Order: sequence, then structure tokens, then C-alpha cells
Amino acid sequence: MTPFTTLTGVAVPLRAANVDTDQIIPARFLKTIKRTGLGRHLFADLRRDPDFVLNRPEYAGAQILIAGENVGCGSSREHASWALIDYGIRCVIAPSFADIFQNNALKNGVLPVALPAAACEALTADAELGPNARLHVDLERQIVVRPNGEAFPFAIDPLRREMLLEGLDDIGVTLRHVPAIEAFEARRPAWGL
Repeated sequence: MTPFTTLTGVAVPLRAANVDTDQIIPARFLKTIKRTGLGRHLFADLRRDPDFVLNRPEYAGAQILIAGENVGCGSSREHASWALIDYGIRCVIAPSFADIFQNNALKNGVLPVALPAAACEALTADAELGPNARLHVDLERQIVVRPNGEAFPFAIDPLRREMLLEGLDDIGVTLRHVPAIEAFEARRPAWGL
């Protein structure tokens, strides 16, 4: 995984609550176990509307998405996180997230930031100003900074924070312990049949 330390950029204002995983990546695109190529199908059904926010040129290349409460509800498909990261979205800001989606996002390098609804509204209003209103997400300091300098602190599990900062997935965390695993294996008795 690519480490996540800080991110400064344009944010996509998605004024919607209960954005479910079928909206993020419709089921018809789940015919792959590859993590790449799904970004082009991100919000595919909503993007049929030419006025949908991701179709607007001022949000091309955005790496931050701001939405309403309960992002990632619905099915537990990991493809939703894969589609976000493949599209280039590294951070999703919302008042709340579905548990499984939040875990999948963290395991795949997408930072879910839960902030109070009022803070999300302020950030959404900033994002609606277009590409000149850039947000700053600082995982090390655990803050999101508005273009006017106002900062909103956020909480994150310390282990997940460390994993994102170092660019480690669950396997990467295990591999940090290879010397201890090899030492254990060398000490244990051979199991005969």
C-alpha cells in the first residue's frame, strides 16, 4: 500500500447520505478479484447524469470525497474500497460510516474520517467552491484543515493509523515479525505423523 501521511487537494462534495456500496460500485462490475480497473466504474449509475459531481471538470483528479452520514452501508463488498482507491480517492470524510466499509477502506489505503455533521457541512461548502478551495488532511496530526485555516480533529484507531502511515496492510504487519516467527519455528519440535 502507498503510505498516507498528508493529503492536500480538491474534495468532491457528494451531498448524499446512506451512500451504499452498490452506489459506489454497482454489482454488475464485481466480476473480478483484481483490485485495479474498478475506478472507471465508481458511482457508475450516478455518473449517467451529466451533472453528477464526478462528471464535472473541476473535480477531475480529486482525492478526497465528502458525503453525508452512513457511507458504505449495504453489502460488505470490498470492491467499494478498491474502486475508490483505483479512481484516486484516498480519503472519505463523513459524519459516519458502515463498520464493514470503514474496515475495508482502512485495509486498502483509504482513510475514512468521521467528523461531526456541522464540520462536514462546512467542508462540503468549501468543496463546492471548486478547485481553489483545497482541503488538507493530516493523518500524523489527525486533523482536516479548511482553506481558511480552521482545523477539525478526528479520531482513528492507533494501529490503523500506524498501518496507513507506514503503508502496511495486514500481511505487511505480519511480515514485520518474520524474525520472531522464524525463531519460533526453529525452536519448536518437529511434528511427526
